[in-house]
Amino acid sequence: MFREIIVPVTFGLALFLFGMKIMETALQAWAGPRLIKLLHASTRTPWTGLLSSTGVTAILQSSTAMTVMTIGLVNAGLLSYAQSLGIILGGNIGTCLTTELIALDISRIGIPLFLLSLLLWATAVMGEEMVFIQNRNLFRLLKPIQYGSLAAGGFSLIMIAITWMQSIGPALEARGIIGWLLDHAANSLLWGAAAGAILTAIIHSSAAVIAMTMGLVGTGVLPIELGIAMVIGSNVGTCVTAWIASIGGTPSGRFVAWSHIILNVLGAILFLPLIPVLETVASWISSDPSAQIAHTQTIFNLTCSLLALPFCYLPVWSRMGGSPMDPSGNLPPTTQ
Repeated sequence: MFREIIVPVTFGLALFLFGMKIMETALQAWAGPRLIKLLHASTRTPWTGLLSSTGVTAILQSSTAMTVMTIGLVNAGLLSYAQSLGIILGGNIGTCLTTELIALDISRIGIPLFLLSLLLWATAVMGEEMVFIQNRNLFRLLKPIQYGSLAAGGFSLIMIAITWMQSIGPALEARGIIGWLLDHAANSLLWGAAAGAILTAIIHSSAAVIAMTMGLVGTGVLPIELGIAMVIGSNVGTCVTAWIASIGGTPSGRFVAWSHIILNVLGAILFLPLIPVLETVASWISSDPSAQIAHTQTIFNLTCSLLALPFCYLPVWSRMGGSPMDPSGNLPPTTQ
């Protein structure tokens, strides 16, 4: 059991989270400051906030990072609570890009992509040392290559980690663990949702839990209904990080965290009884069970965000948290 289950899961999750962190850090260093300014300028309405946040989260590859960043901006007075509502909704949509990329079943290119990205990064670093004094313009062009190759390297590690985590399926089935879970889930899919939520809360990454679920469903170890329940639960579990980030912050920052929690909990309550419907809709899009899990995540987050969007226009939100400052620390000339 140690060699067949614990080692692949432990190292697989560690490698997945490490790859996510490398990709997230590289993308933030490359475009993060400009994206924050864009986010501040494009949150005049919840709809524009949703669109801009979707794009930023898709680029940063982390809705958790987007939510934590938003809490920080609200605590600093750079965003009002009303402006943050659209960002929260868009963050849930943008994060679906990760699982949709995983659903493309490109795990076979993990090692070649890692070697290629490592070669590009090393070449860019050595080239940077050679041209720094001679050509400053070329030096600035090499930076995006470094960050881009690091991001690609992080993504390749995610692909390798998924292959490791998929290998535990037969061992889980042979030891009756899957059978025990299925026996409980036969009476209530809340078991699956609870498992997804707890795992996500522990490792602070819904993408890792969903990737593992996709692997188990894709190999036929888990039925797709239980996999969908785990996806819904993982969206609730990811709220723990936002709640932790809000501790000790301003009231508006805590409102941001609780808005994120309420959105995902209400979404889970709404969709758990509709799991057969989600399965049917996902099957229309793809016949591959693993891809259906990814599509379910997208449908869940997109529907929840669009249903919640009209409530973001209620006047009460604009009276909470005061007026935001601009990025330089000054209040805008006109306030609502």
